[in-house]
Amino acid sequence: MHPSILCNLGGMSQPAYEREPYRQEFVSTLQRTGTEKNRPFAVLADTIFYPEGGGQPADRGAINGIAVTDVQKREGEIRHYLAAPMEAGVAELKLDWNRRFDHMQQHTGQHLLTAVAQDRFSLATTAFHLGESTCDIEVDSASVDLGVMEELEEAVAAEIRAARPVSIRYVKPEEMESAHVRTRGLPEGFTGDVRLVEIRGIDINTCGGTHLSSTSEIEMVKLLGKESIRGGTRLFFVAGGRARRRLSAHEVRNSELRSLLGVADADFAGTVRGRLEEIRQLSRSVRSLEEELIALRVESLLSSPNLLQISEFEQRDGAFLQKLGRSYSERAPEDRVLFATSVAEDSVFFVLALGKGSKREGTRLVKEVAPLLGGRGGGSGLVFQGKGILASGVEQARKLLADLLGSAG
Repeated sequence: MHPSILCNLGGMSQPAYEREPYRQEFVSTLQRTGTEKNRPFAVLADTIFYPEGGGQPADRGAINGIAVTDVQKREGEIRHYLAAPMEAGVAELKLDWNRRFDHMQQHTGQHLLTAVAQDRFSLATTAFHLGESTCDIEVDSASVDLGVMEELEEAVAAEIRAARPVSIRYVKPEEMESAHVRTRGLPEGFTGDVRLVEIRGIDINTCGGTHLSSTSEIEMVKLLGKESIRGGTRLFFVAGGRARRRLSAHEVRNSELRSLLGVADADFAGTVRGRLEEIRQLSRSVRSLEEELIALRVESLLSSPNLLQISEFEQRDGAFLQKLGRSYSERAPEDRVLFATSVAEDSVFFVLALGKGSKREGTRLVKEVAPLLGGRGGGSGLVFQGKGILASGVEQARKLLADLLGSAG
């Protein structure tokens, strides 16, 4: 018996999404309505909407024009969660076909990828996830070489070109072993016939998902990368239309990068590495210049006899002012106070720095100043900082500080 994924089986009579996976519209009847966690839902006599399960997301679409936001199996029934409550009567279902066909491509692609990976490369799949943009399988190997991934992708491509038929059939549980089914076993308490998905000559798998009728409809499977996980390896992939859309997006980005960098595609990485090194060197130079500027500004401030010392900047951020405040506090006499501000775009940053050994209540000063700048502030020790939106309040804040320090002195 071959190990593999056990997808959603159900154990119920065949719903329309299993019987006719290509059906895009359907008419059913409402059996009951309800609410679950403030979400209205409808249970129908039959449905073309696939409920989430086996690694495959739920379908979307509409019932009588009401958006279907989710589909789940709950307590032996299929619940269609709706954007608004549904009234009794006939239910006209319209499937989001683009989403469904995408899921069929990804899921059938996964079956083929899993079968080829195990049979030709001894990589058994232990989990499958169909995501919004990418899919992945987990294989029971601690590492997978890039060369093996390339060979695996080529082998899968050959089976897609072979246009192998994909079919559905049902067997009794006791018939599974003789049918050479790839499965990890049936759920505990399962009864009824087992649904098998067969890719002729390649794979027979237990699965309740929606699938294509031929491997040719997969179009392509592209392996995107890998990562180690739980002692195994996760292989990321996309199939069909996702692969084409991904390629289109890459080409759009490449075109923009060619224009921005002025180099050919093959030179992108080298050019970007060079630019990043230039940025790192420039950042180091900027930090060095900032330190020199802070040292000079503090030296200039300390030469002034004023109790309240003012320093203003433009386009400097709060981090710069904090460095200035710390440097000032380390050297200034205890009776001095620095009020530094910087207007940057729509914000005004400020810092209040007290001289070394100061007994002044910096928190009180910040609470008085911050509202005038339309913001808030805080801090502890000798350095307090904040941010506001009213650059027009800077002069008023200075006058208030001068008054407060004058009365305190």
